[in-house]
Amino acid sequence: MGLPILKSEDLSKRARRRIRRNILQAFLEACKTNGANKAIITDGDGRKFTYADLRQAAFALSSPLRKRTKPNENIGILLPTGAGAVIALLSIHTAGRTPAMLNFTAGIKNLKAAAQTAKLKTVITARKFVELANLSELMTEMSEFIDIVYLEDLREELGLRGKLKAVFAPYLPFLFTPKSTPDDTAIILFTSGTEGNPKGVILTHANLLANIEQIEQHVKLKDTDIFFNPLPTFHCYGLTAGTLWPIFSGYPVVLHPSPLQTKTIATRIQKTGSTVLFATDTFLQQYMRASADGGLNSLRIAVCGAERVREETRKTAEKRFSFEVLEGYGVTECSPVLAANQPGDIRAGTIGKMLPGIESRLEPVKGLENAGRLWVRGPNIMKGYISSDNPGQIIPLAEGWHDTGDIVSVDLEGYYVIRGRMKRFAKIGGEMVSLTVVENCASAVWPDQMHACAIAPDPKRGEQIILVTDHPNPKREDLLRWAQTHGVPEISVPKKIVSVEALPILGTGKIDYVSVTDVAKEGIKAKS
Repeated sequence: MGLPILKSEDLSKRARRRIRRNILQAFLEACKTNGANKAIITDGDGRKFTYADLRQAAFALSSPLRKRTKPNENIGILLPTGAGAVIALLSIHTAGRTPAMLNFTAGIKNLKAAAQTAKLKTVITARKFVELANLSELMTEMSEFIDIVYLEDLREELGLRGKLKAVFAPYLPFLFTPKSTPDDTAIILFTSGTEGNPKGVILTHANLLANIEQIEQHVKLKDTDIFFNPLPTFHCYGLTAGTLWPIFSGYPVVLHPSPLQTKTIATRIQKTGSTVLFATDTFLQQYMRASADGGLNSLRIAVCGAERVREETRKTAEKRFSFEVLEGYGVTECSPVLAANQPGDIRAGTIGKMLPGIESRLEPVKGLENAGRLWVRGPNIMKGYISSDNPGQIIPLAEGWHDTGDIVSVDLEGYYVIRGRMKRFAKIGGEMVSLTVVENCASAVWPDQMHACAIAPDPKRGEQIILVTDHPNPKREDLLRWAQTHGVPEISVPKKIVSVEALPILGTGKIDYVSVTDVAKEGIKAKS
């Protein structure tokens, strides 16, 4: 397109070699390198799983899966973060099928659309999970269009063949595993579906393994680090960074089934001595509030993605618990991590530098200076989309470039700043105003509360910004006074503020902006 291309540092020769494998090969090699008897997962109930446990379960359950499904078939996984989800994923690969991660909080409409888009005939879940999460009604609705298979039943269907395979396959894995190539589809994930039916994101084996190698090269850790991941595996951040990275790289990981169990998570982090936490800014704030002073002192690093990290979050982490907060950035289509701050090199307000091996370019946006729409290309970028219009048919990217839809700026040293989603700019009187800037202002004035902005039509100026906050008594004059003393134009101060008891949050930890918009509109109606 004739735009300057920015290049990050090169991916190492070792990393480039290691991405030319498939997921199953990467797991089996990690098992061999780190020792089959090493405890690698601590599950939500405290049970520990060794590499050997995962390997045996994967080979065993692949036998009944082969009987139930056809070669290369896509199989859905509807499970919380935990050993069960990891075993299901590895079992599906071992059976020569492709896993599709399903968001059990998405509702029946989106789940049905996802199943149709990926041409799913079978979904794996667990009776214990369905019972604990009160999903019986959802399972009844799903069973009308898809075959529900329970992990407990697969274990009962093992038979002699499955048991023998579980015993002998670890010694001769090449005889029992499919020959997937690095460029074959490794997993299917889905976009949120907030603007129509969810799209399927096709990630290859090489995509996922490349992102793990990129993160490993970019963020240096200690051999003694223990990961803690409460983020959902149906979200790429929780899957790749929070689950596959530690398992494939030999770091013990504590998995937790829900990021919403605030007090329990704070307690488990302390009990397990975890040192690296995966979270969002919203969840991290909640965990710190739920923990007594010193309760999270085992942490060295909290890696936050999916939303902007507030300065107040960094200060609280450092002052109360003495750990660093690394802000990262990624999108599902990029496996997902694109950029991140690094330990000892945190530039507050930035997402750090691009990971190794990534090219980027900024497409100019009318009305914005010194920023542009971010396009990226690299070994971690998806193979393409599948949509409900043409189920199962992959729509590839043009020349490998992906449009993130985010507006960013980059300084001379290569540090990137997210200015906001293209869809999160209001056009007021001909000027583009970032909703992120408005939210930042609100956070500066009321640091202990959460804030989100929505756009509504304005008969005089085209659009107007509405601030939704959980502050019990927000006053616009406080925002205006802060803006005037900090050089923020008055156009960035919302004229209307709606106070709510709590902001709506998605299962991924992001603010639910669709619901925020609805709340804002209802709030305005109530005031008028």
